[in-house]
Amino acid sequence: MRLGGRLQGAIEILADIEARKRPVADALKDWGLAHRFAGSGDRAAIGNIVYDALRMRLSHAYLMDDDGPSSLAHAVLFRQWGITPDMLAAELEGDRFAPEPPRAEALAAFADRSLSDAPGYVQGDIPEWVEPSFVEVFGDQWLSEAKALAERPTLDLRANSLKSSRDKALKALDRVGAQAAKIARQGIRIAAGEGASRLPNVTAELSFQKGWFEVQDEGSQIVADLVMPLEGDQVLDYCAGGGGKTLAMAAAMNNKGQVHAYDSDRKRLAPIIERLKRAGTRNVQVHDDKAGLLALRGRFDKVLVDAPCTGTGTWRRRPDTKWRLNQKNLDERISQQQEALAQAAEFVRPGGMLLYVTCSVLPEENEAQVTRFAASNPEFEIVDALESWSTLFGADTPRPRSSDGKTITLTPASTDTDGFFFCRLRRKS
Repeated sequence: MRLGGRLQGAIEILADIEARKRPVADALKDWGLAHRFAGSGDRAAIGNIVYDALRMRLSHAYLMDDDGPSSLAHAVLFRQWGITPDMLAAELEGDRFAPEPPRAEALAAFADRSLSDAPGYVQGDIPEWVEPSFVEVFGDQWLSEAKALAERPTLDLRANSLKSSRDKALKALDRVGAQAAKIARQGIRIAAGEGASRLPNVTAELSFQKGWFEVQDEGSQIVADLVMPLEGDQVLDYCAGGGGKTLAMAAAMNNKGQVHAYDSDRKRLAPIIERLKRAGTRNVQVHDDKAGLLALRGRFDKVLVDAPCTGTGTWRRRPDTKWRLNQKNLDERISQQQEALAQAAEFVRPGGMLLYVTCSVLPEENEAQVTRFAASNPEFEIVDALESWSTLFGADTPRPRSSDGKTITLTPASTDTDGFFFCRLRRKS
């Protein structure tokens, strides 16, 4: 496909997402099934246009003075892909599969408008109603943090120390441009790429099939490291999901001790079985029924609560969720987080640690939650997580944000990772 056909495909998908209010992944899949002539490179390029458009939807719409699918898709090429309107017009001339050009008014607006004149939330491409939360947690740097959440994400991997060293995995992935991550001790990174470029399918690599690495955002790796699981520990991953942090902790423990992985959502938990086999993990027990854990209440050294959240820290990877989020969703997540914390706390032994994590940057889900929990449960106290940063990752690595000098917030702007919040609470008695 030429650029015109790719651009038209992206416009159709953006229109479908808007009309049916559906996840971007579903819309892309359905378009691909209906257009089987499109090759993998075409689908990747179309997906890039769609994702880039959604990441910067507000600022694109402001500069084009139009929020329609065509204007958003064209703005991607003009602003992010380095293709000027004149270059695009020349490229699409005579292409019968190309879309109609943008309205003259939209092109005039793009030529004349300055994004610096737009409201802050438009410049940062975040919903207007969450701007106060960003200001609360990031202060006068909130806009740079918001903008970083609208950039393309890298592809991050974790070398599985049970089967490979990071150097060995890097050598196996050399042809796809893999580099050692800056912070995570087993982290591997592949650059995001620009324009129509596509990321490599690393799960097709023989080294992946051998269990040498897992796909896992560096931020997720970092918070798993911050749990500081030791050989011989009894660890509970209370909201284990697909098991990424379970696998990381089990490897850090060298298959010694026990990690119990539990999630109330059996569908989310199901992939963990195959992942454990591939990774060569032998110290994990999987639970899809809480009843199987009840006999272990008060016995765990560390209990990780990767709580359900709004996912604001993952907006780079899932930009469509940014525009579906509302106050009701946030309130529901806050309630679920309080419930998860209360339930998980029962499993922490005296002197043990309760580790609270979200992939959100909103203070309502983070600092406010742990402060409320500690106030309501005086047997728990918030202890400093920042002090372990240099010990784990070195003094010269990028530093996370901290609003209170104890808890940690990872962000694309500060640590070049997805957004994560981490808090360590000790059970005193």
